[in-house]
Amino acid sequence: MTKPSILATCLALASLAGAGCAQGQEHSIVNENLNAGRAYANIKHLVGFGPRPAGSASLENARRWIKTELREAGCRVEEDRFTAATPVGTIPMVNLIGKIPGRESKVVVLAAHYDTKRFATFSFVGANDSASGVGLVLELARALASRKNRFTYWLVFFDGEEAIQNWTPTDGLYGSRHMVEKLTATGELGQIHALILLDMIGDAQLNILRDQNSTPWLNNLVWDTAKQLGYEAHFTDQRTEIADDHYPFIQAGVSAMDLIDFDYGPGHRYWHSAEDTVDKLSPRSLAIVGSVVLASLRRMEAQETN
Repeated sequence: MTKPSILATCLALASLAGAGCAQGQEHSIVNENLNAGRAYANIKHLVGFGPRPAGSASLENARRWIKTELREAGCRVEEDRFTAATPVGTIPMVNLIGKIPGRESKVVVLAAHYDTKRFATFSFVGANDSASGVGLVLELARALASRKNRFTYWLVFFDGEEAIQNWTPTDGLYGSRHMVEKLTATGELGQIHALILLDMIGDAQLNILRDQNSTPWLNNLVWDTAKQLGYEAHFTDQRTEIADDHYPFIQAGVSAMDLIDFDYGPGHRYWHSAEDTVDKLSPRSLAIVGSVVLASLRRMEAQETN
């Protein structure tokens, strides 16, 4: 579950509610070996495991599948296992990390969460929140593993993003909070040059809001890239402030950003509802976001070279 912070300007959502994708000139989607259809198929496969709350057998099944996909993409897979103290007791959780070595040890992280919010009254399969981010990050892993990279890339899948009961500073973001603590203790946090989080990016009516909790230079890089590719209609100037898995990294001094379309369905009604299903998503939206991310990474590597 992604929750706006207490400073959030949620009125932006009201002005966007029910709006479709803006019309206008767009350049052809830059694929860079990105297969949006395969990313969409990833989402369908993950949703097929059913609800995936932290600590559940279905999430363990999903985890095994993600690990297999990462290895087939050419990644070295690591598990970050920990026990989270939650309002309902301790829950075992696992972050997954797929690593693609580059010419340098400097790390860029592409991340998503793979758990779903638990609900007792309906079956929540979380097609957009969170399968869309997982499906695209898996496809980005394949694209990055097929090219020569300056940076080392980590494809991170956070467990326990969703609150177990109600969103608070200690109920939610379990996986990202733990990873920051662990990397700080090992001294590895300083190797991370940037983190890009993908959350709720599959909506067929794609309107990505500009998160003001994200690092400005990263926001500017991605938004400028989207404009160059002709996708400014989907990367909007609407501002919001989101507390999501990027935020513990921001607080620890790491440059990080959240790509999130927190305008899901009429009046945002699909979010955390039984209506968050695959039919609300579009391979085109995945292609747009994936192409912008890959082009932004190329620009980032070129800037570091100069």
